[in-house]
Amino acid sequence: MAAIAFFPFEFVGIPGVGCAFTSRRGGLSEPPHDSANLSFDVNDEPDKVAGNRRLVFDRLELTGWCECNQVHGGVIHADPAPIAPEEHAMLEGDGMTTATPGHGLVIKTADCQPILLAHRSGRYVAGLHAGWRGNKINFPGEGVRFFCETYGLDPKDVFAVRGPSLSPAAAEFVNFETDFGPGFKQYFDPETKRADLWRMTRDQLMAAGVPEKQLFSFDLCTMGMDDTFFSYRKACASPNRDTGRQAGIIWIKG
Repeated sequence: MAAIAFFPFEFVGIPGVGCAFTSRRGGLSEPPHDSANLSFDVNDEPDKVAGNRRLVFDRLELTGWCECNQVHGGVIHADPAPIAPEEHAMLEGDGMTTATPGHGLVIKTADCQPILLAHRSGRYVAGLHAGWRGNKINFPGEGVRFFCETYGLDPKDVFAVRGPSLSPAAAEFVNFETDFGPGFKQYFDPETKRADLWRMTRDQLMAAGVPEKQLFSFDLCTMGMDDTFFSYRKACASPNRDTGRQAGIIWIKG
């Protein structure tokens, strides 16, 4: 049993909030989910997935595991009831918030953007899952709005970090205008057919009131670093389309 490698992050001035972005390294799963797959929904062996999730849960010293069945929509759950890491998620949605210490908000990804939010006080956190469909509906901005309205917060006191995901060099859209519609041309290069989803998310968070100086990111491409991260697009180009999921996790330290 190998420990799962992850990238830690800490918001400066908010020591009471923990963030981690897991990788595919370590863990128990066999190819093509090798080795640290955290999703029960990708045809991996359930006992291997449960073991991987328990490894992460114990390593981060969480007291609850909060997770959604992610559907590329706009639903966010406030203070969801936690489950054990060995359990399957029952909630459907793409975002969660919590004010309870120890409850880890788990955002599963394999190219999509995990966006983790924290309030300056360290008493409130949120996690958002944003694929390109999430950007199309301004889910990053709507997530900030929901987070602030739920707890009576000012977006000027919100900090955000975006985890490893599909980079501008890899985000190809051959039908960009149809996929996104009007209003997104500034993020698309028609010559390369690439879109800058990272900048799109940054602009949406700023438009929601999050100050630019409080926006952070891991500019690591999941598709370009498929030895370190799971990439759905990379898997779709192979004979076996199955792949695992890593996660962005945020929690209030106990």
